Amino acid sequence: MLSVSSSSASVLPSLRRRLVVSTPAVVSQKRLAARHARRAFATHVENTFRIPLIDFSKYRNASSVAEKEETANDIVRGFTEVGFIYLTNHGIPQETVQGAFEQSAEFFRLPYEKKAELAWRDPRANRGFVQVGRERVTQSADAEEIKQLRAKAPDYKESMEIGRDWDATYKNHWPAEADAPRFRRTMLAFFQTCHELHGAVMRSIALGLRLEETFFDDKIDEQYHNLRLLSYPPIKTQLLSSDGQARAGAHSDYGTLTLLFQDSVGGLEVQNPHTGLYQPATPIPGTIVINAGDLLARWSNDVLRSTLHRVVAPPAKAISETEAVTPARQSIAFFCNPNQGAEIACLPTCLVPGSKPKYPPVTTEEYIVGRLQATYT
Repeated sequence: MLSVSSSSASVLPSLRRRLVVSTPAVVSQKRLAARHARRAFATHVENTFRIPLIDFSKYRNASSVAEKEETANDIVRGFTEVGFIYLTNHGIPQETVQGAFEQSAEFFRLPYEKKAELAWRDPRANRGFVQVGRERVTQSADAEEIKQLRAKAPDYKESMEIGRDWDATYKNHWPAEADAPRFRRTMLAFFQTCHELHGAVMRSIALGLRLEETFFDDKIDEQYHNLRLLSYPPIKTQLLSSDGQARAGAHSDYGTLTLLFQDSVGGLEVQNPHTGLYQPATPIPGTIVINAGDLLARWSNDVLRSTLHRVVAPPAKAISETEAVTPARQSIAFFCNPNQGAEIACLPTCLVPGSKPKYPPVTTEEYIVGRLQATYT
């Protein structure tokens, strides 16, 4: 395991460079892609690729900057090498998470007609109900290509997208209180709780990148986030047997961080960036899976990885001699973003002296709305 030294800011980009160079590149990516194109069911990979488990109480309860830096370095190392971490002792009570899951399940049990009244309509708003097959997540940014993928192999999930409720332009699509009692109140409280954890983790990342701890504070305080409730209905294995079919296709996330709350069913798989193979991110009770998104990768000049991941079907239960059904799955994803107009440009500690940034500056809104338009058009 490579460590991040505190002695020099230039160590950060050089750490990524050493990591890439030291990894054998003996497997053809084209062959890997072909080998894993049929991706309906869970993959079992034996290798040394591991998502680190990090105790965040050591940062939250630290009595000195040095103690904070120890955990901060572990977090940055996790995002540098893997792009994902498990966070334990994160400060969100289990009963709060359970309450959000219960309200989410109640919402998805509503009649389709009730949910359809709240339909997602605008990528700038990114709010509302998304029916099964409406979305096809992918790394492609070509709207026509995504349209063809969606027609051939749509994602088998439905979702409810919730943004900041005080936005002057875009309003959330709430169900009537009589249809979903306590839903709005529960989700707004959970949104705020997740925003606060995002701020704390970003402070740790700032320390790990040799920035001032508060560097990101005024760049992420507008709560330009997206709370996504996800329901993966039971599905017959025959429907998942077509080429390229999955519950959610391989993709990276768009913002700074994603906080993922999983149920016990599982299905999330993370791509080993060194081999191209996928490995299950097995649910660990009491933890949150956190991954770095595209904008954090751009901010850090790819020192921090935005790693591909997907959702596949867990083992199915036989219902006949020729057919089986996968279990239902629930998850909640909180997509953390910088402020809407924040300029995402290479951080000073993530650039080797004399070199140029890998990406031109971009605003949060430009990047995220562009990706959403391509995904849903």
